[in-house]
Amino acid sequence: MVDKARLIKKYPNRRLYDTRTSSYITLADVKELVLARDEFQVVDAKSGEDLTRSILLQIILEEEAGGAPMFTSDLLSHMIRFYGNATQGMMGKYLENNIKAFTEMQAKLQEQARTIYGENSPISQDLWAQFLNFQGPALQSVMGAYVEQSKKMFDQMQEQIESQTRNIFSGFPFPNYTPVMRQGEDGEARSDKSGQPGKNSPTETK
Repeated sequence: MVDKARLIKKYPNRRLYDTRTSSYITLADVKELVLARDEFQVVDAKSGEDLTRSILLQIILEEEAGGAPMFTSDLLSHMIRFYGNATQGMMGKYLENNIKAFTEMQAKLQEQARTIYGENSPISQDLWAQFLNFQGPALQSVMGAYVEQSKKMFDQMQEQIESQTRNIFSGFPFPNYTPVMRQGEDGEARSDKSGQPGKNSPTETK
């Protein structure tokens, strides 16, 4: 039988109460639960509202203010602009999928290193850092090319949409506009684009 997620209650005085250990805990303790991959849920002690996301955001805020921030001001500004945007849901899923893929790759590399070099080997512990240092420039190059390619694709799509829009509206029958037929020198009737009555116009008073 799978154990239920650890329940943590938050009281109006902002104190957190761990129902599993029957004791009050701090935000630092919650961070340790995250690092230990221990499933938990934080709820309001009175209303039962789920506050897990709010607590996790508080932990991130403290980490960002701790002197070694992960997110730059530009990145945070971009993230804020996605809220209320049509791509908000897609961007959240995109970031989540990439973080999961990154975490899985890290776990596999560390597991292989432990198998080969042992649990406490310095090589095993530093292998991931070496991998990142080696792959950093390559990953930046790949990401730069990806962003540039995405920008070009977006520009092409935008030009295509503008072109299609012009084609649609060029043949759109605007209100109060009646094409007027004029007779050319060859005897064929032609539409007068000016919309003004001509000599052979049906609206002309004879």
